Amino acid sequence: MDEQYDVVVVGGGPAGLSGALALSRARRSVLVVDSGAPRNAPAGQVHNYLGREGTPPGELLVTGRAEVASYGGEVRTGEVLAAEVVPGGFRLRLADGGPVHARRLLVTTGLVDELPDVPGVRELWGSGVLHCPYCHGYEVRDQAIGVLSTSPFGVHQALMWRQWSADVTLFLHTGPEPTDEEWEQLAARDISVVSGQVTALEATGDRLGGVRLAGGQVVARDAVVVAPRFTARSAVLGSLGLTATDLEMNGHVIGSAVAADPNGLTAVPGVYVAGNVTDLRAQVISSAAAALNTGAMINADLIAEDTRDAVAARRRAPFSPTSERELCEQVLGDRRHGI
Repeated sequence: MDEQYDVVVVGGGPAGLSGALALSRARRSVLVVDSGAPRNAPAGQVHNYLGREGTPPGELLVTGRAEVASYGGEVRTGEVLAAEVVPGGFRLRLADGGPVHARRLLVTTGLVDELPDVPGVRELWGSGVLHCPYCHGYEVRDQAIGVLSTSPFGVHQALMWRQWSADVTLFLHTGPEPTDEEWEQLAARDISVVSGQVTALEATGDRLGGVRLAGGQVVARDAVVVAPRFTARSAVLGSLGLTATDLEMNGHVIGSAVAADPNGLTAVPGVYVAGNVTDLRAQVISSAAAALNTGAMINADLIAEDTRDAVAARRRAPFSPTSERELCEQVLGDRRHGI
């Protein structure tokens, strides 16, 4: 027999655990299925999370799992291969174990960072190779920073990272030539520009040493900034007919995401999303906050369904001359007399 839950949460990162926590505290039966491959695993710390500043990502997840479990929620390491709509909700097929049935789905599978194809980038990702200045800028403040341009936003990135260091170099690599206005901006901010393609990032041990150019020159840098393409992890949603759509900025595709309304509800009734799978900009704290709100909306949706079912069941019950008002007054009177 299928396992039965009010809500199955697919993805156990900060978003998934936050939604599961809210739902477990609402006394819902909740299962979180997590593959154990968080996006921020290469990072040493979580930042901008008020009250948890500097916490290692793994520690935050361990704490979150324990909090969910303390309210009766279940967290399971595994993979959801597919989902289908069935009477009463959804049936999920897991990589191991029997089918699982859920009245509602909350998908918080996040996204994949598709990195530039330059040797050394993937190996140093999360340490010497960075993306978000709000996540890692302070940790490399006043250091020698390089920006690897692979899109029309290379200049924008260089100007942004200039806030954290006076030593910023823009490597044009495969990005477009700056416009006259951008050249002036770069000069005004004392940002140096290096033409030509980058062939590799040089490392000493696990530390970045410099940026190697096609001509063989190595420019010493302490950190390199890249612009990944952010691709939604949407395979489970795809099995339900929900596809991630490309998101553009100034005509350039920056990634993909699954569309949802402000409450996280997708085009498939009963299927909700939260976190990076639907919002590319969300950091850890905003992903968790969004999933909290979505969890509350899911509970409200279930309450409405429970009420409809209760009314329908009462209408099917044998006829009783007691009116609804009389019944409510009787219940109220019993409570007043301690019955």
